[in-house]
Amino acid sequence: MDLPQELLEDEDPAQTIPRRFGLSDVVERQIRSYKNDVRKRVRLTDQEIEGLFRFVIRRPDSSAVFRRVGRLLAERQRSSRWMRYLPRAAQYAVARSRARRRLKRLFGRPVGGFGRGPFVVEGRAHVFHDVDPSGDACELVSGFGKETLEQTLGGSARVTHTLCQGRGDDLCRWEGELVKPRATVAEEGLTPAPDGGAVSGSSGP
Repeated sequence: MDLPQELLEDEDPAQTIPRRFGLSDVVERQIRSYKNDVRKRVRLTDQEIEGLFRFVIRRPDSSAVFRRVGRLLAERQRSSRWMRYLPRAAQYAVARSRARRRLKRLFGRPVGGFGRGPFVVEGRAHVFHDVDPSGDACELVSGFGKETLEQTLGGSARVTHTLCQGRGDDLCRWEGELVKPRATVAEEGLTPAPDGGAVSGSSGP
Protein backbone atom coordinates (compact mmCIF):
# COMPACT_ATOMS: atom_id res chain seq x y z
CA MET A 1 0.00 0.00 0.00
CA ASP A 2 2.97 2.31 0.62
CA LEU A 3 4.90 1.69 -2.57
CA PRO A 4 5.83 5.05 -4.15
CA GLN A 5 4.26 5.83 -7.50
CA GLU A 6 7.65 6.71 -8.94
CA LEU A 7 11.33 6.67 -7.99
CA LEU A 8 13.51 9.73 -8.16
CA GLU A 9 16.38 9.81 -10.61
CA ASP A 10 19.51 8.08 -9.26
CA GLU A 11 17.54 6.85 -6.27
CA ASP A 12 18.69 3.64 -4.57
CA PRO A 13 15.41 1.86 -3.64
CA ALA A 14 17.15 -0.46 -1.18
CA GLN A 15 18.19 2.56 0.87
CA THR A 16 15.39 5.06 0.38
CA ILE A 17 12.19 2.99 0.25
CA PRO A 18 12.52 1.69 3.82
CA ARG A 19 12.93 5.27 5.01
CA ARG A 20 9.95 6.41 2.96
CA PHE A 21 7.95 3.58 4.52
CA GLY A 22 9.08 4.65 7.97
CA LEU A 23 10.19 1.07 8.64
CA SER A 24 12.33 0.41 11.68
CA ASP A 25 15.07 -2.19 11.83
CA VAL A 26 12.81 -4.32 14.02
CA VAL A 27 10.02 -4.31 11.44
CA GLU A 28 12.42 -5.08 8.60
CA ARG A 29 13.85 -8.05 10.50
CA GLN A 30 10.35 -9.33 11.17
CA ILE A 31 9.45 -9.07 7.48
CA ARG A 32 12.51 -11.13 6.59
CA SER A 33 11.55 -13.67 9.25
CA TYR A 34 8.04 -14.02 7.81
CA LYS A 35 9.45 -14.48 4.32
CA ASN A 36 11.58 -17.35 5.61
CA ASP A 37 8.50 -18.87 7.27
CA VAL A 38 6.65 -18.74 3.95
CA ARG A 39 9.45 -20.56 2.16
CA LYS A 40 9.52 -23.22 4.87
CA ARG A 41 5.70 -23.45 4.97
CA VAL A 42 5.65 -22.60 8.67
CA ARG A 43 2.20 -21.60 9.95
CA LEU A 44 2.05 -18.51 12.15
CA THR A 45 0.80 -18.86 15.71
CA ASP A 46 -2.39 -17.10 16.81
CA GLN A 47 -0.25 -14.64 18.76
CA GLU A 48 1.76 -13.75 15.66
CA ILE A 49 -1.41 -13.26 13.62
CA GLU A 50 -2.80 -10.98 16.32
CA GLY A 51 0.45 -8.99 16.29
CA LEU A 52 0.24 -8.52 12.51
CA PHE A 53 -3.38 -7.43 12.70
CA ARG A 54 -2.68 -4.92 15.47
CA PHE A 55 0.21 -3.53 13.47
CA VAL A 56 -2.20 -2.78 10.60
CA ILE A 57 -5.02 -1.52 12.83
CA ARG A 58 -2.90 1.47 13.84
CA ARG A 59 -2.99 2.74 10.26
CA PRO A 60 -5.72 5.23 9.27
CA ASP A 61 -6.34 3.20 6.09
CA SER A 62 -6.49 -0.17 7.87
CA SER A 63 -9.81 -1.12 6.25
CA ALA A 64 -8.34 -0.73 2.78
CA VAL A 65 -5.21 -2.66 3.79
CA PHE A 66 -7.27 -5.59 5.08
CA ARG A 67 -9.39 -5.66 1.91
CA ARG A 68 -6.24 -5.73 -0.20
CA VAL A 69 -4.74 -8.51 1.90
CA GLY A 70 -7.94 -10.52 1.54
CA ARG A 71 -7.76 -10.29 -2.23
CA LEU A 72 -4.11 -11.33 -2.23
CA LEU A 73 -4.87 -14.34 -0.03
CA ALA A 74 -7.56 -15.65 -2.38
CA GLU A 75 -5.99 -18.48 -4.31
CA ARG A 76 -5.33 -17.56 -7.92
CA GLN A 77 -7.39 -20.04 -9.89
CA ARG A 78 -9.30 -18.95 -12.93
CA SER A 79 -12.40 -20.87 -13.87
CA SER A 80 -12.38 -23.39 -16.64
CA ARG A 81 -14.27 -22.58 -19.81
CA TRP A 82 -17.02 -25.00 -18.87
CA MET A 83 -17.82 -22.90 -15.79
CA ARG A 84 -19.59 -20.27 -17.87
CA TYR A 85 -22.11 -22.85 -19.09
CA LEU A 86 -23.19 -23.84 -15.57
CA PRO A 87 -26.33 -22.31 -14.07
CA ARG A 88 -25.57 -19.27 -11.93
CA ALA A 89 -26.58 -21.16 -8.78
CA ALA A 90 -23.99 -23.85 -9.55
CA GLN A 91 -21.31 -21.20 -10.12
CA TYR A 92 -22.02 -19.69 -6.71
CA ALA A 93 -21.82 -23.16 -5.18
CA VAL A 94 -18.34 -23.60 -6.63
CA ALA A 95 -17.32 -20.18 -5.26
CA ARG A 96 -18.58 -21.11 -1.78
CA SER A 97 -16.69 -24.39 -1.85
CA ARG A 98 -13.46 -22.71 -2.92
CA ALA A 99 -13.78 -20.01 -0.26
CA ARG A 100 -14.50 -22.51 2.50
CA ARG A 101 -11.51 -24.70 1.68
CA ARG A 102 -9.12 -21.81 1.21
CA LEU A 103 -10.06 -20.00 4.44
CA LYS A 104 -9.72 -23.19 6.47
CA ARG A 105 -6.34 -23.90 4.90
CA LEU A 106 -5.14 -20.35 5.62
CA PHE A 107 -6.26 -20.10 9.24
CA GLY A 108 -6.21 -23.76 10.24
CA ARG A 109 -9.89 -23.65 11.25
CA PRO A 110 -13.26 -22.76 9.76
CA VAL A 111 -13.87 -19.03 9.55
CA GLY A 112 -17.64 -18.80 9.89
CA GLY A 113 -20.03 -20.63 7.61
CA PHE A 114 -22.33 -19.92 4.70
CA GLY A 115 -25.84 -18.68 5.32
CA ARG A 116 -28.88 -18.50 3.10
CA GLY A 117 -28.18 -16.72 -0.18
CA PRO A 118 -25.87 -17.04 -3.16
CA PHE A 119 -22.72 -16.03 -1.24
CA VAL A 120 -23.40 -15.14 2.40
CA VAL A 121 -20.68 -15.72 5.00
CA GLU A 122 -21.67 -15.59 8.68
CA GLY A 123 -19.60 -15.98 11.84
CA ARG A 124 -19.48 -15.25 15.56
CA ALA A 125 -16.43 -14.71 17.77
CA HIS A 126 -14.12 -15.32 14.80
CA VAL A 127 -10.45 -14.46 14.74
CA PHE A 128 -10.98 -11.08 13.04
CA HIS A 129 -13.35 -9.80 15.71
CA ASP A 130 -11.25 -11.22 18.54
CA VAL A 131 -8.22 -9.28 17.32
CA ASP A 132 -9.99 -6.10 16.25
CA PRO A 133 -13.33 -5.39 17.98
CA SER A 134 -13.66 -2.21 15.88
CA GLY A 135 -14.40 -4.31 12.79
CA ASP A 136 -11.72 -3.07 10.40
CA ALA A 137 -10.05 -6.50 10.24
CA CYS A 138 -13.35 -7.97 9.02
CA GLU A 139 -12.66 -6.29 5.68
CA LEU A 140 -10.15 -9.07 5.01
CA VAL A 141 -13.10 -11.38 4.39
CA SER A 142 -14.73 -8.75 2.17
CA GLY A 143 -11.67 -8.61 -0.07
CA PHE A 144 -11.25 -12.37 -0.01
CA GLY A 145 -14.87 -12.98 -1.01
CA LYS A 146 -14.77 -10.39 -3.78
CA GLU A 147 -11.66 -11.92 -5.35
CA THR A 148 -13.05 -15.45 -5.05
CA LEU A 149 -16.31 -14.50 -6.75
CA GLU A 150 -14.56 -12.66 -9.58
CA GLN A 151 -12.18 -15.54 -10.21
CA THR A 152 -14.96 -18.13 -10.20
CA LEU A 153 -17.85 -16.33 -11.88
CA GLY A 154 -15.96 -13.83 -14.00
CA GLY A 155 -16.84 -10.14 -14.21
CA SER A 156 -17.01 -7.71 -11.31
CA ALA A 157 -18.30 -8.65 -7.86
CA ARG A 158 -19.24 -6.79 -4.69
CA VAL A 159 -19.05 -8.04 -1.11
CA THR A 160 -20.71 -5.93 1.61
CA HIS A 161 -20.13 -6.36 5.33
CA THR A 162 -23.78 -5.92 6.26
CA LEU A 163 -23.60 -7.01 9.92
CA CYS A 164 -20.63 -6.70 12.27
CA GLN A 165 -20.14 -7.65 15.90
CA GLY A 166 -17.85 -4.65 16.13
CA ARG A 167 -20.89 -2.47 15.43
CA GLY A 168 -23.00 -4.25 18.05
CA ASP A 169 -24.66 -6.90 15.85
CA ASP A 170 -25.05 -10.48 17.07
CA LEU A 171 -22.85 -11.81 14.28
CA CYS A 172 -20.77 -10.78 11.31
CA ARG A 173 -22.25 -11.21 7.85
CA TRP A 174 -20.74 -10.65 4.43
CA GLU A 175 -23.04 -10.70 1.39
CA GLY A 176 -21.53 -11.11 -2.05
CA GLU A 177 -23.00 -10.77 -5.51
CA LEU A 178 -21.91 -10.49 -9.11
CA VAL A 179 -22.65 -6.95 -10.29
CA LYS A 180 -21.20 -7.11 -13.80
CA PRO A 181 -20.95 -10.43 -15.67
CA ARG A 182 -18.00 -11.36 -17.85
CA ALA A 183 -17.67 -9.50 -21.16
CA THR A 184 -20.29 -10.20 -23.76
CA VAL A 185 -19.45 -11.21 -27.32
CA ALA A 186 -19.71 -7.62 -28.53
CA GLU A 187 -17.55 -6.31 -25.66
CA GLU A 188 -14.83 -8.83 -26.55
CA GLY A 189 -14.41 -7.18 -29.93
CA LEU A 190 -16.68 -9.58 -31.84
CA THR A 191 -19.59 -8.58 -34.00
CA PRO A 192 -22.66 -10.70 -34.80
CA ALA A 193 -22.47 -12.62 -38.06
CA PRO A 194 -25.44 -12.83 -40.44
CA ASP A 195 -26.01 -16.48 -39.51
CA GLY A 196 -26.21 -15.64 -35.80
CA GLY A 197 -22.62 -16.54 -34.99
CA ALA A 198 -19.82 -14.10 -34.43
CA VAL A 199 -16.94 -12.81 -36.47
CA SER A 200 -13.82 -10.99 -35.40
CA GLY A 201 -13.92 -7.22 -35.57
CA SER A 202 -10.45 -7.17 -37.13
CA SER A 203 -9.90 -6.80 -40.85
CA GLY A 204 -7.36 -9.61 -41.12
CA PRO A 205 -7.93 -12.82 -43.11
